[in-house]
Amino acid sequence: MLVLASASPRRQELLLNADIPFLAQPTDIPEVPQPGEAPRTFAERMAQEKALAVSRLRPRDFILGADTIVVVDAYILGKPRDGADAARMLRLLSGRTHQVITGVCLVTPQLRTQNRKLTTGLENIRSETTLVTMDHFTDEDIRSYITTGEPMDKAGAYAIQGMASRWVSRIEGDYFNVVGLPVSLVYKMLRAHGVT
Repeated sequence: MLVLASASPRRQELLLNADIPFLAQPTDIPEVPQPGEAPRTFAERMAQEKALAVSRLRPRDFILGADTIVVVDAYILGKPRDGADAARMLRLLSGRTHQVITGVCLVTPQLRTQNRKLTTGLENIRSETTLVTMDHFTDEDIRSYITTGEPMDKAGAYAIQGMASRWVSRIEGDYFNVVGLPVSLVYKMLRAHGVT
C-alpha cells in the first residue's frame, strides 16, 4: 500500500489523475530551513522527514513524502504567514523567473529479520526543478489576488493552476512539479520499487 504523507489536495488530485492508488496520512513537521541550508537540500530533507514520520506509524507500507518550495535569488519562499507576507512574496516574483523545487522521498516497508526485529525501510530521495517566469503585476493585482484566499496555503503565495495562471508567461520543466508533485518522477520511483 502507498501512503502519501501529505494533506495537500493538489498532491492527492495529481496521484488520482495518474491512477496511482494511495491513502493519505498528513504529518505535522515544522518546515524551517537550517542555517545555510541550500534550497534543494531543504526540500529533500522536508520530504524525507515527512515520509519517515509516517513510516514510523505505518512500517509495513510504502510512504511517499513531498515538499515544494519556491526559490528566487537563492531565497526560499514557503507558505505565507499572512496577507502581508503573501504580498511580499508576490512582489519578489513579479516580472522575474524563479525556481520551483519539489523534494520527494519514498520509504519502503520495514521487514522483520529472523530474530523478529524490524529493519529500516530504504529511502529513495529525489527532487525536480522547474523554472517559472511571471509577468509584472501591479499592487492592485496583488491585493485583489490575496483577497481570494488562493495564495495563503501555497509555496510562493500562488497557485499556477488557479488565478495566478494569468501571470505565468513561461514554464521550463515539469508543470505538475509546480502544482506540487512531479508525477513522472514519482511514477518512475514507484515502478523501480515495484509499487505500481
